[in-house]
Amino acid sequence: MSEQQGFQCSVCHELHAELPLAYGPKAPADYFVIPEAELESRAALSADLCLLDEEHCFVCGNVELPVQGSDKVFSWDVWVSITRENFQKTLDFWENEERQNEPPIFGLVANTLPGYPETQNLKVAIHSREVGRKPFIQLEPTDHPLAVEQRDGITLQRIQSIAEMVLHPEN
Repeated sequence: MSEQQGFQCSVCHELHAELPLAYGPKAPADYFVIPEAELESRAALSADLCLLDEEHCFVCGNVELPVQGSDKVFSWDVWVSITRENFQKTLDFWENEERQNEPPIFGLVANTLPGYPETQNLKVAIHSREVGRKPFIQLEPTDHPLAVEQRDGITLQRIQSIAEMVLHPEN
């Protein structure tokens, strides 16, 4: 199996043209519990930042997992809950070319990722990167499978399993 050549799906038995190396929800989990009629008044959401009810603050970043036996990286885009103070600091430095020199900030994962035990509230350090790149999300070193994969790498077989869960969530 190659990332470039696709994979034979064990769920639908179709040949998928490629094996994606990145996934992630479009918003923090709390966003999806707000009734649709209230979203406009209660939520401010961009591809990178989210503010709910003027008090719950989130930033989207990348949990990067090295692909074993490859120079590739598998990435989860995850939303991370941060304090109001750190949200303001993030906004202040968002377009600043020096932002990657800022010290990391603390956060909690705000999404449940498929194929893992509960990922919400995992502790992380958020490392700013150059303007135009999502922050790097470094998980606290624990025995949680996501933290282990970030530390030790992920196999292509595991990536295919994740792809099958994402493509066929009803199964």
